[in-house]
Amino acid sequence: MPAALIEVRRAYTADEEVAIMDAVHAALVDAFRIPPEDRDVRLIAHEPHRFACSPDVVQPERRTLVTIDCFAGRSPRAKAALYAAIVDRLEPLGIPRDHVTTVVHDIPRESWGLMGGVAASEVDLGFDVQV
Repeated sequence: MPAALIEVRRAYTADEEVAIMDAVHAALVDAFRIPPEDRDVRLIAHEPHRFACSPDVVQPERRTLVTIDCFAGRSPRAKAALYAAIVDRLEPLGIPRDHVTTVVHDIPRESWGLMGGVAASEVDLGFDVQV
């Protein structure tokens, strides 16, 4: 049940945006072993002046920030696999590997409400977060 937010510094076509979102979701399915239908991915295209980055970035228009809010419990190995899978999938879309930053926020299940206001700790998720 991770929630992914992708922030970029330029406008993409609708097809390109979907491809970027699909790439991040596929990385989550592989690395965190979530069900493929468990999809919560958003993309925000910022005006460049609203998304500052280092002047050392070679293609600043390709700078990409991926933030994943997820239940606590994923191992460092699963997180490392996620980081690698995200850049592996974004690179063919023209986003350089070194232009991607991924941040994972581990959230205790009791701090996440779903299914009409029930704490996630009280719900059978149907998948294991201990990967």
